[in-house]
Amino acid sequence: MAFTYFFRDGQTLDLIAQHVIPALKRRRYINVWDAGCAMGPEPYSIAIIFRENMGPFLFRNVRIFASDVDESDRFGVIIACGLYPEEQVKRIPPEILSKYFSPNGPSPGPSPGSEGTSGQGYFRISDEIRKAVIFQRHDLLSLEPIREEFGLVVCKNVLLHLPPEGRVEVIKMFHHALSQGGYFVTEQTQKLPPGTERLFRRVTSTGQLFQKV
Repeated sequence: MAFTYFFRDGQTLDLIAQHVIPALKRRRYINVWDAGCAMGPEPYSIAIIFRENMGPFLFRNVRIFASDVDESDRFGVIIACGLYPEEQVKRIPPEILSKYFSPNGPSPGPSPGSEGTSGQGYFRISDEIRKAVIFQRHDLLSLEPIREEFGLVVCKNVLLHLPPEGRVEVIKMFHHALSQGGYFVTEQTQKLPPGTERLFRRVTSTGQLFQKV
């Protein structure tokens, strides 16, 4: 589950750009929680979408809190470095890649996340994007949010691996962590389980995007 790549779920990113950012950009501060972030391509992709749709001035008030149980104890270092192999960035639209990434040459050698990538080119995320993402180790089944008053909670590729009762409790935790009118997005195949539907209204029929009620 640790392997991922940038802009992996374009449909979800489009939903965030179309429905979430226009509603949240009026707020003074915007906090986003990406729960189950793995090595960081997803929260960084979300940060780029916010930056593209908000501009540099408003983006300064955006913070993406990325969390994962991180049994390898390496994700925090990888995310902080913002250095990724070509394999993980090659699906990024060229204009986005050139704007927010810089080539960093060949493999940096033995470093977190570099195993099996010898000879492969690396790319570093711009400081503007990198500083917007904050990693925190966290177990969703603790049922304790990392903080509260989030405008958006993203949790994909995680809920399906939880037992049904755990899934319900985690979604209730997300609801508690959201600010009034905040948004929750999950994987396209995941429906809200019984007992949680009353907590949200569905925003669009084209994806699993919900708003706290």
